[in-house]
Amino acid sequence: MTPAPADRPGSPLEVFAAFLKLGLSAFGGPVAHIGYFRAEFVGRRAWLREGAFADLVALCQFLPGPASSQVGFAIGLRRAGPMGALAAFVGFTLPSAVLMTALALGAGRLRGALAAGLIHGLKLVAVAVVAQAVWGMSRTLTPDPQRLALAALATAIVSLTPPGLGQIVAIGLGAVVGLWLCRTVAGPAGAAFDPPVSRRAGLIALGACLVLLLGGPLLAAASGAGPIARFDAFYRAGALVFGGGHVVLPLLKAAVVDPGWVSQDAFLAGYGAAQAMPGPLFTFAAYLGAVMPGSGGPIMGAALGLAAIFLPGLLILTAALPFWSALRARPGAVAAMAGVNAAVVGILAAALYRPLFTSAVGDLTDFAAVAAGFVLLVVARAPPVVVVILGAAFGVVSVAWGT
Repeated sequence: MTPAPADRPGSPLEVFAAFLKLGLSAFGGPVAHIGYFRAEFVGRRAWLREGAFADLVALCQFLPGPASSQVGFAIGLRRAGPMGALAAFVGFTLPSAVLMTALALGAGRLRGALAAGLIHGLKLVAVAVVAQAVWGMSRTLTPDPQRLALAALATAIVSLTPPGLGQIVAIGLGAVVGLWLCRTVAGPAGAAFDPPVSRRAGLIALGACLVLLLGGPLLAAASGAGPIARFDAFYRAGALVFGGGHVVLPLLKAAVVDPGWVSQDAFLAGYGAAQAMPGPLFTFAAYLGAVMPGSGGPIMGAALGLAAIFLPGLLILTAALPFWSALRARPGAVAAMAGVNAAVVGILAAALYRPLFTSAVGDLTDFAAVAAGFVLLVVARAPPVVVVILGAAFGVVSVAWGT
């Protein structure tokens, strides 16, 4: 097959087919997804050039939101306009969203020792996966003593303040301290990504993002614990995810577990199962929306969770695209984001301890299982799906053995 030229427009159907294939096969998390995208759209299809792809990835790592989904959205936008962007998003997201919704529908039918063991095993998997994320992100995002200290401070803030508030304070402090400590951090290199977005459209997207972010809590407070409040909870979680998909864990926990909409066991079991799915980790929101009572049924709840958690990242990306060339050259912006990313490592480390470790690890056998999963992920580089299967089997066997 001859690759299509990078500057030739395509059709939304072509974009949907390409991203659906990746949505069915792209396992391994955001970093792996970027590798799949590069092989498919730079190498095989030649929809954009290497320098433009690298610049797009740098932008999406710089912004809050699900980085791999943002990259895919922008590639679809460049290839086939707004309908191409929608086609890319739906194609990449649909398979794992359907699987996570099906998992939520089946979760209510599990009973007895099998269910208890499966949930326990998936909670242990979640501990191992987030430990791997903290390890990998700390090596990349806190490579010097200043940023390591900032991460430690963020951990303390999140651990000692009310849920939700501590994360916002830590991110804001990270940006301010980053301006002071991270002025020497280098910005992204490479050719600029050519965005098919006008500055007017970018400003409209930014305005819509801010209206929903600032106005959502007011509407939620006025309407009670209904669909608007739930949309706002997922939306705010999606708007504050810096540094990687795993950071959504503490944000969603504060959004749906602390108000009592989802039990902690169901939350952590779903998060563990999400590691076995292809496509974006953010489809965990489909599971949460489906298991939450009072959301208009599981399907409507899943759709609400998905729309709300992805929307802010896609609006922020659309807002940033026409201004990225100027923004990437500003040392202050790069320094602030370096500080935010260091704080994010601390936020995730706090979540690793509580609720993950404290609620999942009950004895030395559990600790050994988590350590084994961590070694498989970090040293053996086993696919997460393998660790999920082994963890689930361990949970079932350990509970059955105990009974």
